[in-house]
Amino acid sequence: MNRAADCPTVSVIMACFNAAPHLRASARSALDQSLRDIELIIVDDGSSDGSIAIGQELALSDRRVQFHRMGRNGGPAAARNRALDLARGRFVAILDSDDLMHPDRLRRLVAVADAIEADIVADDLLIFDDTDRTPPGTFFRGPRARQGRWVAPADYLRETMLYGRMPNLGFLKPLIRRDLIAANAIRYDERLRIAEDDELIIQLLRAGARYRTVPEAGYFYRKHGRSISHRLSLANVEAMMRAGDRLAADLHDAPADVRRALARRNRAIRAARDFTRAIEALKARRPIAAVRLMLGSPGSIALFRMPIMARLGRLAGRARLGQPLRPVPAPAPAPAMPRVCFISNQRLIGATNGSSAYLLDLARATRAAGHEPHLVQPSPGIFGRLPFFRLRPEMAIFASHHIRGAWRIGGWIVARDPRVYFGAAAGIARHIARKMGITASWTADRPAPYAIAMPWTKADQVFVARHARPRADIVVADYMFQSRGFPFVARPEAPTAIVMHDLFHARSDGFATTGGGDSVAAIGRDAELALLGTGDAVIAIQQAEAAFIREALPDSEVILAPMAADPVAAPQPGETDRLLFVGSNTAPNVHGLRWFFERVWPAIRAARPAATLDIAGSVASAFSQGGPAGVRFLGLVDDLAPLYADAGVVISPLIQGSGLKIKLIEALARGKAIVATGVTLQGVEEIASQAVLKADDPTPFADAVVGLMQAEPARAALAANALDIARIHFSGDACYRSYRSWLAKITIRIPQVSNEEASLCA
Repeated sequence: MNRAADCPTVSVIMACFNAAPHLRASARSALDQSLRDIELIIVDDGSSDGSIAIGQELALSDRRVQFHRMGRNGGPAAARNRALDLARGRFVAILDSDDLMHPDRLRRLVAVADAIEADIVADDLLIFDDTDRTPPGTFFRGPRARQGRWVAPADYLRETMLYGRMPNLGFLKPLIRRDLIAANAIRYDERLRIAEDDELIIQLLRAGARYRTVPEAGYFYRKHGRSISHRLSLANVEAMMRAGDRLAADLHDAPADVRRALARRNRAIRAARDFTRAIEALKARRPIAAVRLMLGSPGSIALFRMPIMARLGRLAGRARLGQPLRPVPAPAPAPAMPRVCFISNQRLIGATNGSSAYLLDLARATRAAGHEPHLVQPSPGIFGRLPFFRLRPEMAIFASHHIRGAWRIGGWIVARDPRVYFGAAAGIARHIARKMGITASWTADRPAPYAIAMPWTKADQVFVARHARPRADIVVADYMFQSRGFPFVARPEAPTAIVMHDLFHARSDGFATTGGGDSVAAIGRDAELALLGTGDAVIAIQQAEAAFIREALPDSEVILAPMAADPVAAPQPGETDRLLFVGSNTAPNVHGLRWFFERVWPAIRAARPAATLDIAGSVASAFSQGGPAGVRFLGLVDDLAPLYADAGVVISPLIQGSGLKIKLIEALARGKAIVATGVTLQGVEEIASQAVLKADDPTPFADAVVGLMQAEPARAALAANALDIARIHFSGDACYRSYRSWLAKITIRIPQVSNEEASLCA
C-alpha cells in the first residue's frame, strides 16, 4: 500500500466498477491537480474488465495512489465507505471513475472552504456527451450560475427533486471536510445503488454542515451509456422511496419549511416510481395497465415529457448533423486525417498582420503533415469595435471555423451582440469630433481590449467543449492565454501545444523601463511560465526564446518554428529617398514609431529633405493626428509588394518587445536593405548580422539610414545579403520541419479516427 508520510490536504475517493475505458484519464485529472498535496484512493467494486490492472499500475507509478479491491460487488456506496475508512485528508472529494476535474479545481475549492469556513463546497458541472451527439453545457441555472450561494437544508431538499425542473443538487460532487464526517460517524447508505451521494449530503446538513456552491465549472461530468446515474430502475427508485420515508420519520420535528420541502420531494419520488412502472408496462405491451397506473398517479403523467423530449432531441440532433432521421446501414469506416484544433482569440481575417500570418502558416504546415486543421474562437471579444469583417481566401485552410457570438453570411462574419454596433458608432462619433477640432474627455480614443488576453467566461469554456472537443485529436493554443481552454476540451489524452508568439514578461519589463504599457497584457515571469507549462509542447518563434523555455520548463518539449517567408526572385534596392515601416496597432510598434518620429526622423529629414516614410498597417489608427512632415499613413494595404519594391530602406525601430519580428523576416525575403534596433533582432542577430544594420541610439540609427540612402551600391549589397539569409534560414521547409516532426511523433499515440466519426463533427 502506497501512502504519503504526512496527511494530505485532500483525499480524492473513487469507486470503480468496469471503468477501464476512462479510469486512467479520470485518475490523471486528479493527479495533475495544481494542488499537489492529495491522495487518490481507488476502490474496485468487483470489476471484470481491465480496471484492476489499470488501478494497480496507477498505484505503482504514483505514491499518492492507493488501490484496493472489494471482496464482492457491493455498489458505489460500499466502495466509497471503504475509501472513507482509508482517507486521511483534511477534505474529501468524490470523483467518479469516468469523470474529469479541472486541474485547478481542488485548490480553488479548498481556498473557498477555508476563506468562508464552509464545510461543503460544490462547483458547477460541465456536462458533456461521450459521443458528442448532444451539445455540452453547464448544470447551474439562475443565481447559482452567476455567484456563490449558501445551501440551507430546506434549499437542498427543494433543489433535489427527482425529475424536477431545477438542477438537482444531488448530482454535484462537492468537497467535504473529513472531520465533520468522522465526528458524526456519517457513512453512505449501502442500501442505495443510486442517489447515495444525495443521502450523504442530507446527513451532513442534519449535522449542521455549512454548504456553499460556487459558479465556476470545475467538475466535468461525462454522459455515456454506462453511466449509473442514468439507470433509474424500479428497484432503485423504490430504494430511494424507502430512504425518503425513513428521512421523513427522522425529521418529524424539523422546522416547517424543511418538512414541507421533504414531503414534496417524497411525492416526486413516488411519482417517479409510478412513471417507471408505467414505462415497464408499456415495454411489456400492457398499455391498459400503464394507463391505470397513470390515472392512479396523476403526478407521473407529467414525467412522460422526458422520453418525448429526448426523442425529439435525438431527431433534431440527427437533422443538425445532417443524418437521416431513419436509421440506415452505416458505411464501412475509412481512416481519416487526425484533427488539430487551434484555439485562438485573435481576430483572424487572413494574413493581415504578423501573428495572423504565422498562425496560418502553422495551419498550412499542419495540413502538409497530413493533419486536418480546425479553428475555434471562443470569445466574441475578437470583434472589438468592428461589427463585421470579411474573411480572406487564405482562411479556407481551416476545415472548420467556429466563432462564438457570430453569424457567418458567405465570407462575412457578423457580430450578434448589439453592444458591438453601439461601440462602433461611438468610436466613429469620437473620430469625427476630433477631426472637427473638438477636444474633450469624451472624444479621446478608447480602443477595445485585446481579446487574446481577456478573462475566460463560462460561455467561452462551454463553447470550447462544444466545438473543440470533437475536433481535438491534438490541441494548439494560439498564445499562452488560450491554454486556459485546454481542460474544457475534456480530452486529457489529446496532446497540447502553445504558440508563444512572444515572451510577454520580457515585454512588460521593457515597457516598465521606457514608460508606457503593453497593449496586449502585462504579466510576470512566474505567471507566464505557469501558463506555458500547461502544454505538452511550446512552439517558440525564435532561438533565444526557445533556449529560455528549455531552461525554465525542462519538462516541456520545445519546438522551434521561426516565421517562414516566400523570397522574391532578386534583391530590390528600391528608390533612394523612400523609407517603409509595416506594422499592426500594438504597443511595441506604436512606441517604436514615436521614438523614431521624435529622436530620429528630424535628423534624416535634415540630411535628406526629400525623404519620405510610408507606414502600412493598422498602426495608423494609433496616430489619429497623423505624423510629422514626410510621413504617410497608408492603413491596411491589400498588397505590400509594390511598397516593398519601391522602398530604398525598411526600418524597424522597436524599443520594447520580444519575439521574432515577423515583418523583419518579410523584409529579408523581399530583398531589402534594413535598419533595425537590437530589440527587433532578438533571436536572429547572429544569423542576420551581415544583412541588417543595427542601431539602438537615435544618431547611429539616423546615420545608418542616411548612409544607405546616399550609397546605392551599399544598399544593393545589403539587400542581396538579406535575400540570401531568407532563402537559407527562413524557407517553409526549414522553419516548420520541427513542428511537422512533432505532429508525426505524437500522432502515433492518437487512437485512429474514422470518417464516420469525423462526419459527426462537421
